[in-house]
Amino acid sequence: MITVEDWAEIRRLHFAESMPKKQIAEKLGVSRTTVYKALESSGPPKYQREPKGSIADEYVPEIHKLLKDTPRMPATVIAERIGWEHSMTVLKDKVRELRPLYTGVDPADRLVHRPGEAAQFDLWFPEPQIPVGFGQTRTLPVLVMTLTFSRFLTATMLPSRQSGDLLAGMWQLISGVGAVSKSLIWDREAAIAPKGRPLPPLQAFAGTTATKMVIAPPRDPEFKGMTERNNGYFETSFLPGRSFASPQDFNTQISTWITGRANQRMIRSLGDRPVNVLGRDLAAMTALPPSPPSTGFSHQVRLARDYYLRIDANDYSVDPRFIGRLVQVTATLDRVVAVCDGEIAADHRRCWARAQVITDPAHVGTAKAMRAHYNDTVRHQVRGTKDTEVAYRPLSVYDELFGLTHTTVPADDHRSAA
Repeated sequence: MITVEDWAEIRRLHFAESMPKKQIAEKLGVSRTTVYKALESSGPPKYQREPKGSIADEYVPEIHKLLKDTPRMPATVIAERIGWEHSMTVLKDKVRELRPLYTGVDPADRLVHRPGEAAQFDLWFPEPQIPVGFGQTRTLPVLVMTLTFSRFLTATMLPSRQSGDLLAGMWQLISGVGAVSKSLIWDREAAIAPKGRPLPPLQAFAGTTATKMVIAPPRDPEFKGMTERNNGYFETSFLPGRSFASPQDFNTQISTWITGRANQRMIRSLGDRPVNVLGRDLAAMTALPPSPPSTGFSHQVRLARDYYLRIDANDYSVDPRFIGRLVQVTATLDRVVAVCDGEIAADHRRCWARAQVITDPAHVGTAKAMRAHYNDTVRHQVRGTKDTEVAYRPLSVYDELFGLTHTTVPADDHRSAA
């Protein structure tokens, strides 16, 4: 077979130097037929090996029958049904070739992202254990938001993946950007939309911010693949070589890195940097609402004698003066606040550790004073009961009541009278 170099030289000699075909054959030491074929071909010669049959070809009719009845039957099951005794790789290649004939092909379209159209959210779980105080370390979730048009990134670490904390994180990231995208895209996170429909707190959040919650279909990771890829970007470009002293330290480091590196990098599909395109995104977004949406944890409870309330696996003290009264408790990402009739009953920094008791010394002092006052009151009441005079009734009254009319008073009566 003629080589590409000989093919090129034959065409150069004939078309550029007008050398006769016979002379070209003599000069290059090839046959005239080779010269004729090289001049007639429109492209360089290609070496193609004759296709060899697969050892699985004789099983193709049986594979067709199985796939016709059960298009998604695993290759391992097919191997059992047809008595396959060879390499599974060969059979899997053949099944992969035949399966689309029965399942069809799901093509992936190229998406067009318009300014202000959507923001994708996802949770990233960095591997390092983060110190959270009280000698504890935890693997904490990081909420990541990606604006689909500008590719602008922002992220924050959260104390939990519960709805209240996710909503608080969403509002922190959205308000940090300064506007709301027309749709917020989430997967079927248990605290967001476990059955494909946003939970009531998410619907209330969307209504307050005048946006739309879009939930990804099941088993479709490409639906929000942009932010999924950014999680991998964090793993390879932000995380290596770093250590963190606390969740706050993590948030400080990742915020600095995103501002100075991630949003400054050149995006090929944009032909620009996210920070430069953000303005077009913001111009098409919806303005922030005049009042922030309800986020975090909030509930009302009657304060028991044990003047502590449990929030996210930790107990926080409350002013014992409000024992027995209804207290409104609110927990944000940073604070835990209790209010009763407009008066602050507790204000603690939120603890990200687990199974801890958070106590305000002032609450303990108040409880001690209340307990002393209560004990004094009880002692006074008991002492007052002992000093009360008891009416005395002579024994003769009981004798008459029971029909005892003895003239002689028994010895016991003398002793009693004495």
